[in-house]
Amino acid sequence: MTKTAVISIIMRVVIGIIFMMHGIDKLQMGLSNVEAWFSSIGIPGFVAYFVAILELVGGIMLIVGLFTRYVSGLLVIMLMGAIVTTKLSVGLLGDGQMAGYELDLGFMLVLLYLVVGEQSTLSVDRLIMNKR
Repeated sequence: MTKTAVISIIMRVVIGIIFMMHGIDKLQMGLSNVEAWFSSIGIPGFVAYFVAILELVGGIMLIVGLFTRYVSGLLVIMLMGAIVTTKLSVGLLGDGQMAGYELDLGFMLVLLYLVVGEQSTLSVDRLIMNKR
């Protein structure tokens, strides 16, 4: 296994854990509270459910390497939406009240690499492709 393959696996698993934990956090806060917060900042409340599920399930899928490209693409779109709707106005580094979008940009770069990079050796995607 090459160094690039190892780094790719590490990136996929770590970003998966990060998103899974964000999804768990939203569930622990209570989705109705997340929905209310989304509504208070002008985002339709129902989007909170989609975001929480995408973060939780998508994070798990990234950890195991299932549909990595598709999940990564959806997460990039979600992060773009977060930047445009909530974080752009507070700037790159935030305003002291709210985080900026610097981490979102970093996450997007990792996810974009997972969209275009080769499939990880240790992934369900690779197992599926090898059976074909």
